[in-house]
Amino acid sequence: MNEWLAITGGLVGVAGMAGVAAAGFVALRRRGTYLAAGHALARPDDLDPLPGTLRRGLGGLTVPVTPGPRGELFLGRGAPQPGRTLRRLVLTPLFARARGHGGRLARDQQVPFRLVVEFAGAVRDAETLMRAYRVLDQQLQDHAALLSHCDRDELVPGAVTVSVTGIVDVRGLLATQPKRYAFAEGSFDDIGSQAAPPALVPVVSEPWSRRFGWDGLEPIPAEERHLLHALVRSAHNDGRTVRISGLPEGPRRARAAIWAELSAAGVDVLADHDQTGLARHLRRHPVSHGTAWDELPSRAVRRPSPRPTGARTERRREPV
Repeated sequence: MNEWLAITGGLVGVAGMAGVAAAGFVALRRRGTYLAAGHALARPDDLDPLPGTLRRGLGGLTVPVTPGPRGELFLGRGAPQPGRTLRRLVLTPLFARARGHGGRLARDQQVPFRLVVEFAGAVRDAETLMRAYRVLDQQLQDHAALLSHCDRDELVPGAVTVSVTGIVDVRGLLATQPKRYAFAEGSFDDIGSQAAPPALVPVVSEPWSRRFGWDGLEPIPAEERHLLHALVRSAHNDGRTVRISGLPEGPRRARAAIWAELSAAGVDVLADHDQTGLARHLRRHPVSHGTAWDELPSRAVRRPSPRPTGARTERRREPV
C-alpha cells in the first residue's frame, strides 16, 4: 500500500509540474512583446504570410500582389490563384484581429502595424494598375476607423498603416485625395523633396545593397557606417521613418551584425525574410525609434452616449 501511495504521489507531482510548465508557456506567449521595429518580407512560397508574422509579434509585413480580374489583388508575383486575394488572406483577418483586441493588434502596440502592398508581376499597363489601386482604396475605406490616414496634410495614426510600392506609381493619384488611407513608399532620394512631402511619403525604404556593400562578416567600413548614420539622421530630420530591407544572404551571425549596425544608426524598421531570427534578435536587443506622428494615442474610454454636460461634436474619430 505504501508503495502504491508513493507511486501515486509521484505521478501527481509530475502532473502538477507539467501543469505549471504549461501555464508558464501560456503566460510566456501572452507576454510576447510587440516588435514594432520588426518587419516580415513574405516569401514566394508562403501561401498565407500573415499568421506567422502576427504570431512572432513582428510589427509589419510586405506582401507582393498582382492585379487580377476586376482589379482584385492576388498575393504573389505569378498568375492570380483563386482565393488567394489580399482582401481574404490579409486585410480581413488583420482588421478582424484589431477589432477583437479593442483597436490594437496587441496589448502593448504603440505604433501602427506597417502593411506594405508591393505591386509586382507581369502587368505593366498603367490603366490596369490604377484600377487595381482604386479597388484597394475602396477595400481600405471599409476599415477606415482602424487605418492611419491623411486628412488634408494632417497625419492621423491608426492600428494599421498601409503603403504602396512596386511597379505602380500612385503618388500623383494620392496627392489629389484630400483624405487618403494609403501612402507612397519613398527612398533616401526623396529627403527634402517638395514633390514628396512626409504627409505623402512618410517612409524611406531601400534595399541594403543599393548603397552599401558590407555583408556583416567583417567589421563595417568606416565610410559605410558614416554614410548610414548620415542618411538616417537626414531622414529623421525630414520627419520620415526609415526601413531597410534586402540584406545580403548569409549566415545568421552576419545578418545579426547588420541588424545591430542598423539599430545603432537609428533605423526604425528592420525588414527580413528570416522572421524567426529577426524576432529573436529584437527581443534580445529592443529598438525604440520612430517619428512622433505615428505613435498611437491612448485608448479612449468608450461611452454608450455623450457626456451629460458635454457639447456634441460634429466630427467623431474612432479611438485606437
